[in-house]
Amino acid sequence: MLRATLQNVDLFWVILLCFVALPEAGPRSANADSCHEVKTAYMMRQIGPVELVPERPRTGESLRVCGHPGPSCCTSKMEDNYMAAVRSETQQKMRSYSFELKYLIAGNSKAYQETFESLVFFTSNLTSTLFDSAYAALASDCRPLVFQLFSDIKRHLSGDPDTSLDLAVRRFCDDLFPLVYRRLLNPGISHMSTQSKSVHSTNHDDCLRMTRQDVVPFGPHPRLLVSSLSRALRPGRALSRLLRLAGDVVNATEKMTLSRECGRGLVKMQYCSHCRGLTLIRPCTGLCVNIMRGCLVGVSELGVPWGSSVVLLQRLAATLATSSNQNSMELALLAVRNHVNDAILHAQLHGPRITATVEKVCGPQAPGPITTSERSSHWHMSTHATSPASKRSTVTSPPLLHRNLQLQPRKSFPLKGSKGDKSRSLKKLSREFEGSIQRYQRFFSELPEMLCESEMEVEQHTCWSGQDVVESYAGRVVGSSLEAQRENPEMLVRNADTVLKGAKQRLEQLTKELLVELGWVSKVRGKGEEEDGGSAQTEGGSGDSCDDEDGCEASGEESGDETSSGRSPETKIVAPHHHHKPLPPHQRSPPQVAVRGSAHTMTSEPLTLVNLLLMLLMLLSPWEPR
Repeated sequence: MLRATLQNVDLFWVILLCFVALPEAGPRSANADSCHEVKTAYMMRQIGPVELVPERPRTGESLRVCGHPGPSCCTSKMEDNYMAAVRSETQQKMRSYSFELKYLIAGNSKAYQETFESLVFFTSNLTSTLFDSAYAALASDCRPLVFQLFSDIKRHLSGDPDTSLDLAVRRFCDDLFPLVYRRLLNPGISHMSTQSKSVHSTNHDDCLRMTRQDVVPFGPHPRLLVSSLSRALRPGRALSRLLRLAGDVVNATEKMTLSRECGRGLVKMQYCSHCRGLTLIRPCTGLCVNIMRGCLVGVSELGVPWGSSVVLLQRLAATLATSSNQNSMELALLAVRNHVNDAILHAQLHGPRITATVEKVCGPQAPGPITTSERSSHWHMSTHATSPASKRSTVTSPPLLHRNLQLQPRKSFPLKGSKGDKSRSLKKLSREFEGSIQRYQRFFSELPEMLCESEMEVEQHTCWSGQDVVESYAGRVVGSSLEAQRENPEMLVRNADTVLKGAKQRLEQLTKELLVELGWVSKVRGKGEEEDGGSAQTEGGSGDSCDDEDGCEASGEESGDETSSGRSPETKIVAPHHHHKPLPPHQRSPPQVAVRGSAHTMTSEPLTLVNLLLMLLMLLSPWEPR
């Protein structure tokens, strides 16, 4: 009995000594017996050759990051592999978090470009039909000019920095003037055929192009066209430019290189515990935040300009989603046909003056055979010129007035896709994008914390402080700015990544530039502050839920001499009343013709054919008192 009692006492002390030798809490230490768990984790994470992991803890290893007095399951070669692995893992986590944002930006950028191209393609064809139906003598030669004009408009909408609407319209008018002068103003004195053009004819066309801005054959309409397009297309162009830069910024953050100092901090946070055999312990939250903020200080510096750019993207999307603003873009593209029509009409109504000026500057035009289309156009004019006064005039009854009266009514411009069309309308696309991009306003500011959340999935009563197992992190958690990171207790932070620094500067510069171009910078600083993005509510009222799908009608926004542009057929637009000082007769614009069914400007009372002819005779014939 006594022997049995002594044996039980010895067993009790053995068990007690074993418990004393073990840590009070937490996972099993490497001081025990083997590095089997470390080798398993090393192999599962595919960090490197598993043969590098020793079977038992060693002492005397020259470790640069995870050194400590006791035995260790790590070697210097393992530390190098840990360094490479932890960099790759962190970059992969960053890419996984930014994948949705990158997809959102790329997908909407493509959708917007397809929508813009669809609008430009439609209005390009619509403008070409103007020449086919009303100016047959110009149709074949003007088709490439129209295509080039709308190609420039499409590139301008896409944000191409090398395109200028003013230059595009100027080039179009320069090339259009010789055709109008030769085939409409002076159809009886024609050039030779394309195959046998004389040097004199080519030089005469070049002279017409160079003197077009001085002769001003198209009146104010080229200038009004540039003004209308610039104002209406500005939000779409700004959105394209900002989306492209946003995509570049996201790509830059994904491709950023983590410094060696960052790699040392990540190894200390994630893998130095493995050297002690603690493969399941989690890093302390404060330790993770300090190290992640230090590694991603360049990304955190993007937070403020990125937030401002996201607010600007919301405002631009809200502007395009608003019914009146949406119509302004589409109607401005549609009104290109109107302006071209008005410009040619202006040249016809002022034909004698233009011809006299051109002959003084460029000399008389060389005669040549009349082509079939020109002969047909000349026949139409001669058959409708019955007045003696019109026979004395250089330009008889313009064919435009006759032909436009015969135009068939056209359907209104489609402001949205049909039900069978899978493409989203501009309005619906903008509303969806406005709601989606809002979630990423603080993405780069909060990315370090989001990466740390993935490390804190399991709650534990103890955590890894970078050197030992503790109950809570004792270090001071510093801010995410570059200035605050200079006092980071876990790693040395000198400067932000140069690539991300450049991305930050481009974001700041473009945001300010677009705010100025759009007129969204507050001119009156009430409390010494400047509007840097504001809310998503725009001047057009982004919260306006009324659209074309609800049966709402657009209201007129233009005033002055630009009220004649940007209106679609069969659309009622109520222009606001303005009181202007009357202009002298020589500064007044020529009368505009009201044509039913065309996309031209509508007047309140359409003129009859008799009234049109009488008006032309009064304008073109000198007053002879009886």
